[in-house]
Amino acid sequence: MDPHALKPRWGQPVTGIISFIAISVITWIIWYIFSDLRGPFHYFPYPFLMYIGGMIIVGLWQHISFGHWPFLGLPQPLRGIVETAVNFVVAWLLINVVFYKILGLGFNFLSEPNLEALAAAGKTTMPAGAGATLTYNALINPDFLFAERAVICFVLIGFFTYGLSAVLFAKWPVYPSNLQQPQAGLCDVAWSTMLTLFFYTVLIVPFWGLIFGVVFGKSYALNTPWWGGIAGTTHLSWVVGFWQWMIVVQYLTVQVWRMKPWTSIKLPQPWKGLISFISVVIISYALAVICTKIAPLWLNMNEIIKHLPPTEAGNPARFLWQHAAEIAAFGLLPPIVWAYYFDDMVPMTNKDSWGAFWFRTFGVVVLIALAYVFYYVINWGYWGLGNQHMAGPMSERVLKGESIVWSVWWLIPFLWVDWFFEKWPFYVHADH
Repeated sequence: MDPHALKPRWGQPVTGIISFIAISVITWIIWYIFSDLRGPFHYFPYPFLMYIGGMIIVGLWQHISFGHWPFLGLPQPLRGIVETAVNFVVAWLLINVVFYKILGLGFNFLSEPNLEALAAAGKTTMPAGAGATLTYNALINPDFLFAERAVICFVLIGFFTYGLSAVLFAKWPVYPSNLQQPQAGLCDVAWSTMLTLFFYTVLIVPFWGLIFGVVFGKSYALNTPWWGGIAGTTHLSWVVGFWQWMIVVQYLTVQVWRMKPWTSIKLPQPWKGLISFISVVIISYALAVICTKIAPLWLNMNEIIKHLPPTEAGNPARFLWQHAAEIAAFGLLPPIVWAYYFDDMVPMTNKDSWGAFWFRTFGVVVLIALAYVFYYVINWGYWGLGNQHMAGPMSERVLKGESIVWSVWWLIPFLWVDWFFEKWPFYVHADH
């Protein structure tokens, strides 16, 4: 056995149970401090979601693109502490400098300070017939914060695209090559950013064209959503609904399916990656559609429709796509915990067998259902996380789609402990 390999400190499943409970408690404490409306800072949902989104993007760069360069030689837990600190600093710079200051030079919809300055100066006042006036007080309302939401949309796309090359394309086109770090990491980030901007332009920008070019103005510079006839709504929730499932299916590919069934494709890259990518899109979209069809089986749609904005005229399409994204988000953590902290435990001898594939797949579905019940039915979102609008019946709890904030945040410490801390202190080296 490789002496540098890791093994569970207390064996399995004890190590998995202890690590799950310990990391979850730490996650909840940090949530209470920074996000919970009962805590000292109550940054829920914004800017909390925006910053943890930035941390995910930077974490993907650190783990996938740069392979933890240049911190691999540091002992634990120093390496984990340093990488976490670097992650937060770079995420802060990404949001406040790259988006707000640099990209904000050309795109006001990506810069919250720009939008607020324009509104405060009265420059967002629209003449009669040209659109509704976007006032400063409206802009800083938690239900608006348009630029912060636009940044989160970049995170949504990047959550998938910054792992796409590594998962489905075997890091093509950067590898195979003799590139070393940091050159290899920079090339990977550049390639993945190009993909991110492509999908952001096609799937995200049209919605902001609708907001700033139709609702709050009259402009032809940005196009408007093209998916109304497909989704039954022009809202961004359609994109969020199926793209969130794409993120989950990508996680399932690596952690639960152990690259099945894509390992059966014998073509070279990029053809193998393209076929795998198209398959992931089809599977993800199908899962999102299924969610929109089955959610009304347990939700009181008549009551939900009563609470929808008048502009939706009783059409629940936006809500159902949003809820499909929430269901998907509950699937972010189970694959990670099962693979990283329970070592892919299955009753089968061969963890790569099809029996193990289906066992883990079914197990993840059950865990998604349990997480959903815990959050909404038992109402963890209200008494555990402090979301005060969830005090009412089920039909009111599900309206805002805010479980995604908790699902994403719950995931991050589990990733960081594995990626940055090498699962310290729950795992030890094999020669320990």
